Amino acid sequence: MSEERNPYDASRIVVLEGLEAVRKRPGMYLGSVGERGLHQLVFEAAESALNEILGGTAGRVGITLTADGGVRVADDGGGHPVRDAGRGGGRALEDRLTVLSGGAPRDGRRSLSGGFSGMGLVVVNALSSRLTAETRRDATRRTLEYARGVRVAVPDRTGPADGSGTVITFWPDAEIFETLTFSFDTLADHFRELAFLNRDFDITLTDDRDPGAPRTDRFRFPGGARDWIAQRSTVPHPDVLGFERECAGMEGTVEVALCWGDSGDERVACYANSRPTPGGGTHELGFRDGLAAALTAWAREEQRLTPADPDLGPTRLGAGLTAVVSVKLDHPEFEGAVRDRLGNAPVRTCVAEAVQEHLTTWLRADPVRAAAVLARIPVTSRD
Repeated sequence: MSEERNPYDASRIVVLEGLEAVRKRPGMYLGSVGERGLHQLVFEAAESALNEILGGTAGRVGITLTADGGVRVADDGGGHPVRDAGRGGGRALEDRLTVLSGGAPRDGRRSLSGGFSGMGLVVVNALSSRLTAETRRDATRRTLEYARGVRVAVPDRTGPADGSGTVITFWPDAEIFETLTFSFDTLADHFRELAFLNRDFDITLTDDRDPGAPRTDRFRFPGGARDWIAQRSTVPHPDVLGFERECAGMEGTVEVALCWGDSGDERVACYANSRPTPGGGTHELGFRDGLAAALTAWAREEQRLTPADPDLGPTRLGAGLTAVVSVKLDHPEFEGAVRDRLGNAPVRTCVAEAVQEHLTTWLRADPVRAAAVLARIPVTSRD
């Protein structure tokens, strides 16, 4: 192709810097400018606060849908320093709100990494018509204010403070989003899920948009995944197997909860570092390996399988099964176009061994229960 027909050259390249890039291409940072992206904005803001709990500096987080269309996210942590506090002082709140390259997203087991872009508060600030940040620290309250990511006032000391913590309040920008109406139920489902997966979480979601019908839900589940299975099971008072185990081989922990019910459907939900992994991965494969190994061994002990019969295959063991498999890793490796599949190879072996050990003990503790589980499985099938 001749240069006359293709006049594109370096002079036509437009370089977007800082928050301008976020506002120009919001879908790259939220995945959507529709309802899904609007809710993702709340998740990004809340993730920063919830990481304070995982880091041991906070105990509770409150998210409020305000009457004027805003969202307030408050934690009772130590309060972020407004400006750079020096080594060991924590990352400055100003940087969190304004510096797009202010650091790679934390991906260890002690932090959430479910954000779409991992940029957190800076994306919230860029895509809000207005944002205020209040921090209570060292008995002093300081406030920052921004409009579409641009600071509108010098950080100001607004008075003394009791306790400590950080409050982020933002109003999504109508110039960016196709809708400004939040779904309470969508937000509640997300935070309920996080609370099941992180038993230390104490999250309150409040809707103040209708003064005549305020609504508040609290999400706190000390039983972790066991509580989740107990609520999702179709059987009243289900017999739930649940355990959590550290595994040095995969540099992380695995938590599993499962039960069998009367339904013929299989419902298995898998997560890595509290992120849903609908694409599956090594944690799901390990779960199914361990399930097959334990049930095969039990079937042979009970002579439901002869020495000539093949082992039970993982694909036929899920009738009536409800399960949650959650791994938390120091160095997760997500794969796929949307990072929805876990790739850490050692995870498969670790999860399989843990599931086989705990399920075998569970089955042997109650032969009647074990027989009921085995009766659901077509033991002569070949996968």
